[in-house]
Amino acid sequence: MAPNTTRHKGSMDAAAALAARSGMDRREFLKRLGLTGALLGGPAFLAACGVDTAETTTTAAAAGGSSTTAAAMSTELSIANWPFYIDVLEDGWFDTTSLEDFMEATGINVNYFEEVNDNDEFFGKYQAPLSQGQVIGRDIAVLTDWMAARFIRLGWTEELNYDNIPNAVNLVEALKSPGFDSSRKYTLPWQSGLTALGYDPNATGRELTSINDIFDPAFAGKVTMLTEMRDTMGLVMLGMDIDPATATIDDAKAATDKMQKAVDDGQIRAFTGNEYTSDLASGDAWVSFAWSGDVIQLQADNPDLKFVVPEEGAMLWSDNMLIPKGAENKHNAEIYMNDVYDPRVAAKIESWVNFICPVKGAQQAMRDLGAEIEDEDLVALADDPLIFPTDDDLANTHIIKDLTEDEETEWNEMFQAVLGA
Repeated sequence: MAPNTTRHKGSMDAAAALAARSGMDRREFLKRLGLTGALLGGPAFLAACGVDTAETTTTAAAAGGSSTTAAAMSTELSIANWPFYIDVLEDGWFDTTSLEDFMEATGINVNYFEEVNDNDEFFGKYQAPLSQGQVIGRDIAVLTDWMAARFIRLGWTEELNYDNIPNAVNLVEALKSPGFDSSRKYTLPWQSGLTALGYDPNATGRELTSINDIFDPAFAGKVTMLTEMRDTMGLVMLGMDIDPATATIDDAKAATDKMQKAVDDGQIRAFTGNEYTSDLASGDAWVSFAWSGDVIQLQADNPDLKFVVPEEGAMLWSDNMLIPKGAENKHNAEIYMNDVYDPRVAAKIESWVNFICPVKGAQQAMRDLGAEIEDEDLVALADDPLIFPTDDDLANTHIIKDLTEDEETEWNEMFQAVLGA
């Protein structure tokens, strides 16, 4: 999740674009920050997960109505993902990326599109063809829990063939049975993460410790919130001592009333998708509701930026891989899912991506990889709670309730009114 999210590039072009943004060697950057709390303010943490080369299961089992021969002959795979969400080559730890490894091992050509800037925006882009039963040219889409739930309700997802994904046994226990897909029939997590505060202490002139700091009049016009309703509403509710897991329609109204007042007072500069990162980087925003893994990418250019889990807590979410209905390369999509659930592949991805890893064994795999390349910094990275959080680290996180269709409509209408949509 990151800036410049309207790019539509292939995998290696996207990687090169991301690498170019980094102004220093990543390993030197991590050493400079001490691999720990220097990345954050207060009780916060960032987290990540990873991926490396592995033997992938390439069974020719047909799925989704494709013939075995057609599935085996396909050599293409198209993935729609958020920016800054996969390992890249330059300034990394390895001589190849996980995508390069996958393509080399399987002969499958991956077209990687950094086009998910906002869940609703992605939904709007493909709503018409999917509702008409048309193919959208994407074999994997990575969407947040609630949007994945909507795709499932609308019948826009293919059922996963787990014969092609034996490594799915490595899914961490905590993510095995979400309410929207209790048996993981349609989805597998790509990454999990937190939504809390990102800010520049040089601009704010003080450390931030509370969600309500974002409403400080001293920051008027220098604040951004997210267009992701659940993230923004959830944080505002936490700041009002409302539990998002049990919130009522009246609670939602109170939260939107508070935001509307902030809009009317000129407190909020904008509601954004990933482009909030550009505002933080440029100084146009001093404080933002932010996704945990983004700020560390920005710190390559501005190490003073901080991500903080405030005293009230943070929102916890997952982004999930799913296969859109009618995907032309369903078999290859499942082979790729299997690959990224190999702990070594996951560890390689996580050496760059700074979110919470859903793959069991990735932490030890990162230690092993570090030992193999004789890099003590990579070994140390495996023990960093910013990458592999403990249960204690996650104790002050919250998940918004599963909304009924009627509740979702009501909450969205109130939120969109604040956005001026």
